[in-house]
Amino acid sequence: MGSIYYTITEITDLGPFHMKLILPLGRNVKANAVKAEGFSVYVELRGGKGETLLLPRSWERPEEKVPSKGYGIVKRAYPSSRSGERREEGEFVALEMKLQPFGLISPLAAPNGQNEFVVCDYRITQTAEIPTETEPLSGLVFDRCAGDTMRQAEKFLHGVSSYEEEPLKYGYFVPQTGGGRRPLLIWLHGAGEGGQDPTVAYAGNKVVNLAGDDIQARFGGAFVLAPQVPTFWMDDGSGQYGRSGKSKYGKALKALIDEFVARNDAVIDANRIYIGGCSNGGFMTMRMVLDYPDFFAAAYPVCEALYDETVSDADIEAIKHLAIWFTHAKDDSVVKPEETVIPTYERLIEAGARNVHFSLFDRVVDLYGLFNDEREEPFVYHGHFAWIYALNDDCRLDYDGKPVIADGKELSLMEWLSMQRLSS
Repeated sequence: MGSIYYTITEITDLGPFHMKLILPLGRNVKANAVKAEGFSVYVELRGGKGETLLLPRSWERPEEKVPSKGYGIVKRAYPSSRSGERREEGEFVALEMKLQPFGLISPLAAPNGQNEFVVCDYRITQTAEIPTETEPLSGLVFDRCAGDTMRQAEKFLHGVSSYEEEPLKYGYFVPQTGGGRRPLLIWLHGAGEGGQDPTVAYAGNKVVNLAGDDIQARFGGAFVLAPQVPTFWMDDGSGQYGRSGKSKYGKALKALIDEFVARNDAVIDANRIYIGGCSNGGFMTMRMVLDYPDFFAAAYPVCEALYDETVSDADIEAIKHLAIWFTHAKDDSVVKPEETVIPTYERLIEAGARNVHFSLFDRVVDLYGLFNDEREEPFVYHGHFAWIYALNDDCRLDYDGKPVIADGKELSLMEWLSMQRLSS
């Protein structure tokens, strides 16, 4: 049996990844003595019974499943604190891992169709001697995880609604800045984030960014609410994906929102409740504004999956007054924009909607140098992943390719959203 190690998890545009592995050496080492190539990192993803999971080879080919095991790539190695901060010398070494899209160093996987946290079983082997002031270190093996830190998720608390017919679990964030009544940002997860662990609802995608300093500053502090359903928002009671445009969770979701607002009545501004979500959650965003057209101050649906054929002319009339900012990508082959958002947006504009915007991207590309392809070029995500732009507040252009402007100022999605209020 080897020694213990710790993991440091960061929630990225593709969900959570083990960004660093922290190794306690028990002896002081200096920075110039530690090299990335001096360690080998092998990992297997395991299920609840200790079995090696069979997982899809890629997001685009879910039917091709392979054993989830292999080697991670150490990008950098250096002395650190227990929590991973770089130091010139110390008794811990941090291995900074290279991120690979849908790679093995993510603790979130979907062995049964829905994302869940699984065990990343590492075996870290020292392959090069490390000199110290006394005897050199060699041949160390680390194979027992002693704990994980996921700081972004630590900001969120969990609850469950009291609606008897369908109590829903949720994660939520309480703003740490600002004063008085603050707005409420609601995010509805995609199909893969349903289940019984609310952490998945805000960690499966980078929903934690809504609680980050930059977006919080846009709103002067905002509550964040991330509900979770056991199946998926488009479940109309049949348990199947269909084109009915209905959801069995509508009343349960509204009851959860009402209860959350009531419990925080003294600090939530009921005139500034914003609802958004991606894919299945984009569908449910549209379903909620159609069912409750005068409740929300604005909506920000992303790759929304409500087929336009289910939206009546009366529905369009009922929501044309509402502030909405759509986000989608042209090459989305999962939720095709020509069947959903494009005709709905065009009907709203034709009906006279004055505060409806639509960022339609050609494709979804990594803008931050986090993920690269095999040629080390910026990674091109599947076209369905337009929520990456929304959650990073990178939506600025309207359907005509021009910036969204208010009061002479170009606005991002979140800047625009923060300005919306229910009319008194």
